[in-house]
Amino acid sequence: MAKSRIEHVCTDCGTTHTKWAGQCSGCGQWNTLVEEVAIASVPTIAPAGAAAPIGRIDPQTSAPRPTGVDELDRVLGGGLVPGSVTLLGGEPGIGKSTLLLQVLAAAGGTSLYVTAEESAQQVRLRAERLDAVRPDLWLLSETALPHLVNAIDDTRPELVVVDSIQTVHDPALGSPPGSVVQVRGCAQQLVNAAKQRGIPVVLVGHVTKEGSLAGPRVLEHVVDTVLAFEGERHHALRLLRATKHRFGPTNELGLFEMAGHGLIGVPDPSELFLGDRRTGIPGSCIAPTIDGQRPLMIEVQALTTPAPPNVPARRTTQGIDSNRMALLLAVLQQRARVPTAQHDVYASTVGGVRLAEPGLDLAACLAIVSAMSDIPLPPDLVAFGEVGLGGEIRQVAHTPRRLAEASRLGFKRAIGPRNAPEPEASNLRLIRVATLPEAIAAAGLRG
Repeated sequence: MAKSRIEHVCTDCGTTHTKWAGQCSGCGQWNTLVEEVAIASVPTIAPAGAAAPIGRIDPQTSAPRPTGVDELDRVLGGGLVPGSVTLLGGEPGIGKSTLLLQVLAAAGGTSLYVTAEESAQQVRLRAERLDAVRPDLWLLSETALPHLVNAIDDTRPELVVVDSIQTVHDPALGSPPGSVVQVRGCAQQLVNAAKQRGIPVVLVGHVTKEGSLAGPRVLEHVVDTVLAFEGERHHALRLLRATKHRFGPTNELGLFEMAGHGLIGVPDPSELFLGDRRTGIPGSCIAPTIDGQRPLMIEVQALTTPAPPNVPARRTTQGIDSNRMALLLAVLQQRARVPTAQHDVYASTVGGVRLAEPGLDLAACLAIVSAMSDIPLPPDLVAFGEVGLGGEIRQVAHTPRRLAEASRLGFKRAIGPRNAPEPEASNLRLIRVATLPEAIAAAGLRG
């Protein structure tokens, strides 16, 4: 007979402790241990596999299979690998279930959708709206892991989606659904089932208010791929990134637009970001940025107002790291003699995109100076480069791709670092600058 025991499990890394402590011995985090009830059981050991020379291993067994959704295939490096387990995380209402239903509709072959949160009727209504009702798409409303595994054996699908891993529970583990023990144990058993049957499995995961995946950190370690689905709920744009991928790189970016009938891939994101741009407005500057392997033309907007006397100036950002913005404002104050300390500054990137790319620095600085001087930048000008603490403009990666994208969209001039290579396009003139004051002067602004 199995015996229950009390464990103290770290919610961050999943390390098990026999008694409570203030600090986790596994990851060093404080106040992350929670009490869980675990049932001791005799583990089952699968038959050992035979060792083989590496040259005899067939790499084609791990070849990705397209999902039918181009932007997802771009991020995955071609598609889902048989026997792989993918964890998809994102905020509630961002479109995770919508994306996966579209994948199941486009992938072809028998597939199984396990809905552990919504009812089968709710999923059916969404599938009708997305035109995803197919005879070979099986739907299971279940939270018990043994029933889920039995359904996989009964239907023999080519793709399984579990929505979500936090609501699946194994009665043998004893802990309540959503606990560290349940999430860790159920995820490990689903990984084993995927490997043994050669079926790709996609798990939906919850996120915390900080935006990280909920549950123990071991959840991200046991899966093969971790995808982050991001975006502002009040904007149509959605971004898909891979933070971990054992079968390919993690530097690709997938872009979707939320429409009434589902998610639509965005093949030309720069046109989307600049579609509603107004020229001749102070405080606007276009930055050729790189996100993953994709060049994006992002409009950086800034608005400044005089701060009230004896009141600290406000700094509000959207889509730009607030600490980075504080650094740029200090550099403008000290190196370019721009009186930013006496002004409230509001800065944002248009379209709901969030970027931490250093090539955005120079465009943000020029947008702030343009707003403070009330002088608009030329409509055919772009700016890129990292701004150092000494006021120097530093080189950034993938300069030729940035300039090629700017030239394709009709921009004629670009302000960039002094050591930037010459653009390949003959219709684009590169203005090289070494310092921030030089860049302000080249843009025709008063610092």
